[in-house]
Amino acid sequence: MMKRRSLPRGLLAGGLLACGLLAGCAGLGTVTSDVSSFGQWPEGRAPGRYAFERLPSQQARAEQAQALEKAAAGALAKAGFNPVEAGQEPDVLVQLGARLTRMAASPWDDPLWLRGGFSRYHRGPWLGSSWSLGWTYSAPRYETEVALMLRDRASGQPLYETRASNDSSGQPDAATLAAMFEAALTDFPRPAISPRRVSVPMGTDKP
Repeated sequence: MMKRRSLPRGLLAGGLLACGLLAGCAGLGTVTSDVSSFGQWPEGRAPGRYAFERLPSQQARAEQAQALEKAAAGALAKAGFNPVEAGQEPDVLVQLGARLTRMAASPWDDPLWLRGGFSRYHRGPWLGSSWSLGWTYSAPRYETEVALMLRDRASGQPLYETRASNDSSGQPDAATLAAMFEAALTDFPRPAISPRRVSVPMGTDKP
């Protein structure tokens, strides 16, 4: 049975993900995510200008918050949004969230644990059966989730909420997170069948 160990909630937690997030190495590949989108974006309203809104816990981790915002910026641009310029007021406020959950098959939740066991095999039709001792390696898996919410700046009303989750054998880097944010905003401004699977190719350029 797979065991899950969730990291602290809020911005992608501490040392386990910060290295990959800040390094931002990208390669060829496709990121497939489960996407759920909800909201009532006003009919005929243009995306407009946006500004990021940070929770107090995110303000305390400014470097990681900035890296997460950088990962989401490309997806917002593809959806038609533009970052607010100095001296202007944004039309919408963007709140981001992310979480990394580490899953391991070992009952001790240790990716380096080697599980031993006996297996029975047949030596031949006349020689009978024998027993052997074998070892297997239980590699950990990681579930990554990103979330994005758009709020009207003037009224504070939530207009659109979307999230994407991904299950993989490795920790996500900045390119993976960027692809997940793009998947999350694929259907904007319309909510879609939730959840549904969305695949986004990664490029070769570093974000």
